[in-house]
Amino acid sequence: MLIRTAWQGKIHFTILLLFSLQTFLSGCQIGMKESSCVRCHKGLEHVSKTHGDCVSCHGGKPLEEAKEKAHQGIFGIANPEYIGRWENGCATCHRYQFERMKSNLMYTAAGMIRNIQLTWEGEDGNSYTTHGEKQFDAAGKPFSPKPVAELDNLSGELYRKFCARCHVGAETTGVYSASHASGCAACHFPWNDTGTYQGTDQTMRGKAGHSASHIMTPLPDIQVCSRCHNRSGRIALSYQGLYDGNNGMVPTSNGEAGPVMVSGARNLTHITADVHFAAGMECIDCHTSRDLMGDGFAYLNMYLQTEISCEDCHGSAAEIPRYREIIRENDEAARESRSYKLPMQSGMRMIQTSKGRSYSNVFYSQGTIWLQGKRSGKLHKSKVITATPEHTVAGHERLECYSCHSRAVPQCYGCHTTYDTQQDGHDFIKGDYTPGSFSETEDYRMLYPFPLALNQRGRISPVTPGCQTFITVIEPDGNHSKTEYVSKFKGKQQLRFAPFYSHNTSKKALGCAECHSNPAFLGFGQHIVEGNSIKGTLICERSDNKPLDGFLTMRNGRVKSYSAITRENSRPLSGAEVKRTLAVNLCLPCHDKPKDPIYRKGVDYRALDDALHRRLLSGP
Repeated sequence: MLIRTAWQGKIHFTILLLFSLQTFLSGCQIGMKESSCVRCHKGLEHVSKTHGDCVSCHGGKPLEEAKEKAHQGIFGIANPEYIGRWENGCATCHRYQFERMKSNLMYTAAGMIRNIQLTWEGEDGNSYTTHGEKQFDAAGKPFSPKPVAELDNLSGELYRKFCARCHVGAETTGVYSASHASGCAACHFPWNDTGTYQGTDQTMRGKAGHSASHIMTPLPDIQVCSRCHNRSGRIALSYQGLYDGNNGMVPTSNGEAGPVMVSGARNLTHITADVHFAAGMECIDCHTSRDLMGDGFAYLNMYLQTEISCEDCHGSAAEIPRYREIIRENDEAARESRSYKLPMQSGMRMIQTSKGRSYSNVFYSQGTIWLQGKRSGKLHKSKVITATPEHTVAGHERLECYSCHSRAVPQCYGCHTTYDTQQDGHDFIKGDYTPGSFSETEDYRMLYPFPLALNQRGRISPVTPGCQTFITVIEPDGNHSKTEYVSKFKGKQQLRFAPFYSHNTSKKALGCAECHSNPAFLGFGQHIVEGNSIKGTLICERSDNKPLDGFLTMRNGRVKSYSAITRENSRPLSGAEVKRTLAVNLCLPCHDKPKDPIYRKGVDYRALDDALHRRLLSGP
């Protein structure tokens, strides 16, 4: 009897398992009965082959006929990953990705909030994130940041009402070409320029606040990234070879408006695109999932979360790229590449990131490094520059690759921000309108030349205004408690520049004379040279003795900085560094090629005093 009961139990379990499997594989079918989801949403595209019925993601009661009853228990019709519903949405099946995403800077915005504090009012000793979830720092130590809703000052208000609109933890609608979902759906469902559904489900077609289709996108395309990264540093625009002009004015070509429109009614004109974009590469072809979704640890800034560098694929002056062979079937590179046209397999030699992790699409084979387009499947051959003459110039050891290979760097000078407490502003975090509205204008924007300084790695890189904020605060009674106020940074009132990679890379590097003979590249901005003095000329009426587009001045041979470089351990070039850089001009008229043997060793600044050079300089 006991044996028979056990056997019957197994049969019963098997029947249940088969029934569950049938339900999963049949889409929105409940047993043999079609669900009300399918009857109402006829033509709705199925998410993907690996996803089951509607209820498994959206919840609800699919056997009910009435809409109100059928929708009971739904935890996010448009987006199951809406904040507060993560645990019941994608996280149910994708726990590994979910736990990483919780500490991702695009979700927590910890770096952005901290940088706003630093450049507006200074840190208050607390860590803030968008929602304040418990996290682990880079050393694996747990900590509990505060939610930014508790940051009750101007920097907190600015983030919540101005910056938070693009934060992936909150849905954005009604913004032309910048609307997006929240959470996982922000990247993995395709939104169009108007944020409306345009699929084949007639009950939803044309409705705002939905993806253009219900078909999931496992590998996001470049337009997904562009929906957020077209403001501030504008890296998505620069990468694609687009530019949105000065002072909000419409850029023109032959008197006609630019051919592309983006959020804020901005028209774009074309500039030279990044060499990688021109080759057909998209953002995710270089950036790893850990760059975008995090690796489970919390970082202070995005440059710490980002794990890739130019040297990974191209090598440095002294070292070739590193690789590691796949020896396990569950290797992360093999798992992540399952949806690529060429999945990675055991025995393949995967190129390593700067953090020593494997790329999932870059590998070494037969003496060549290959990058596979994750969506296109196209193979790109990566040139290794190690030990080439152009990259072993003495004195260039501290240069970032993009210091020489950036074609253009967006620079927005003079950001005039007004905080008007007489007007209500939408708080995207609190979800309500509260007193205090932000508006801003700019003075000037340019792409070239761009200043250089030492970044957080102690290397010379381009910098861009970050941020040149002049603050005006209008109180409820109409009085101005601050008028074009420059906030304090590192103990004194000063404007700020930040290390920056514009994502507008050129195969051809800047010419030697461009950096060594133009003081604008060294941080002097637009200028006039008078003897051994360099005077800036781009003057703002609110900063009449400190030019906007530079941070250095030279008077009687003495170099002095008047604006700061943000990020830890960053600084402008010193007087000695500036003078050494400019002194190279003595050599360039004759030795204008980086392959010249004299650049294999340190420049001898007294060389012009020897017999050979005295004879050459004396003329015929």
